[in-house]
Amino acid sequence: MTVSKMTWRPQYRSSKFRHVFGKAATKENCYDGVPITRSVQDNSFCAINPRFLAVITECAGGGAFLVLSVHHTGKVDPQQPRVSGHKGNVLDIKWNPFNDCCIASCSEDATVKVWEIPPHGVYKNITIPWKELQGHSRRVGLIEWHPTANNILFSTAYDYQIMIWNLDCPEPVIKNPVRTISHHPDVVLSLSFNTDGSLLATTCKDRKVRLMESRSGTLLRESNFKTHRASKVLILGNTKMLLTSGTSRYNDRQIALWDQDDLSAPLLEDNLDGSSGVIFPFYDPDTHMLYLAGKGDGNIRYYEISTEKPYIHFLTEYRSQLPQKGLGVMPKRGLDVSSCEVFRFYKLVTIKSLIEPLSMIVPRRSESYQEDLYPMTAGNRPALTAEEWLSGMDKGPVLMSLKPGSQIAESFSDMKAVGNSLENSLDTRRSQGRPGMLQLAYIQDQLEAKESKEDSSCKEDSSHTMDDRIQTHVTNGEDLTLCSPPRTENELRLKFHKQQEEIRRLRELLNHRDVRIKQLELEIKNIKNSQSQSSL
Repeated sequence: MTVSKMTWRPQYRSSKFRHVFGKAATKENCYDGVPITRSVQDNSFCAINPRFLAVITECAGGGAFLVLSVHHTGKVDPQQPRVSGHKGNVLDIKWNPFNDCCIASCSEDATVKVWEIPPHGVYKNITIPWKELQGHSRRVGLIEWHPTANNILFSTAYDYQIMIWNLDCPEPVIKNPVRTISHHPDVVLSLSFNTDGSLLATTCKDRKVRLMESRSGTLLRESNFKTHRASKVLILGNTKMLLTSGTSRYNDRQIALWDQDDLSAPLLEDNLDGSSGVIFPFYDPDTHMLYLAGKGDGNIRYYEISTEKPYIHFLTEYRSQLPQKGLGVMPKRGLDVSSCEVFRFYKLVTIKSLIEPLSMIVPRRSESYQEDLYPMTAGNRPALTAEEWLSGMDKGPVLMSLKPGSQIAESFSDMKAVGNSLENSLDTRRSQGRPGMLQLAYIQDQLEAKESKEDSSCKEDSSHTMDDRIQTHVTNGEDLTLCSPPRTENELRLKFHKQQEEIRRLRELLNHRDVRIKQLELEIKNIKNSQSQSSL
């Protein structure tokens, strides 16, 4: 197979993402004073979901990480409580994709620990984990949750083994993994799943790419291509292609695209530059966009992926003078769809002890919801239980719409049923922080409560009911119990505008519902008239 090289001649092709631009958050919306770890591990060192931001910190006498509310920006208290149950430095952390209050961490003490975070944040040091996984003989450098099965965790360590753990068991300490994969002769550098989690791709310190069945660990294919030394691997959704980042034989930073069914030689190679930092690839299967960010770089390149030659189309590049030590990514359900945000990074800037949110935005003039930018995407509900996956079942992710109000009719009983089936998880209802999960009854009650505030006749009753609702609901994508009070005039003005925008959206939703109700009433009336005429 011949390997094609990317050409940089201008290629004029229509794309809705041609003008995507990166917008860094203002200083008020960053997280300042964070003691970011000085570890040299090639990991992201942080993890984000719509509720919390977790970052590994520098700590004496063991390992620890901070858990902050996503909305609690600004200066971080130096005495902020931490999660500090490891005896060695923490090397990697990952949030459970189906529970925003559950996070796993791995450490140099050769253990993996799973923690339950209180719904309202960490107010005192947490030292006792929910589960402790003991099986590796050397330090654990990387962990990954299964993308569709609940409570299935993968870990790999410097003992060259990948272990699969089932957390659906009553024991607080698990010493026997479900399965151990031992195909690698050296340290595993990265793990990546396909969409339904049936395949697992890995890169190893021997610079080879391996593709295997994730459940059985059966090795399917292995690359022996000498001119590309792979460091990170990514399965590109359902395109049946893999992307690796690494170095060429001349130590230039390089990316390579592979056919999933043939790893004998890459479909395409592209040399990026001569820097030494590891390239972290990120892929968005909804927009088919690929982001490349180098460790120690200030820029982020982004491309568009297609299934036909030349496969990778360069779009543009975000440039910054602040070098990133690691990058976290917000799940799609946590994005701001009203501003056409399609991706959001969280940059760890060690030289300033700063975490800077960076939004990737598609410029659109219309303020309405853009259907073409937000197709159905993977939600926060598991498609399988751990037992179902271990028994041999594979399912794609449970999809959700990001359109505000799209799932208003979803009943609380359905959500309770999901919560009961995930008995080892925390309350999943609290973790759904986006406008589409609001209930119709709550919208109506909230509007009535906001209007009744202006009425002098409703004093104590309306204030008490509003307080109760604030404690149990999520509004406008934010959990009000986690929002800190405004500290400056600008923050007060922003919160006022957010509240006005929320009221406008809720009124629009109610207007749409009223129109739909009238249409249904007319249809019922027409049916009744037709039935009465036919009976005559």
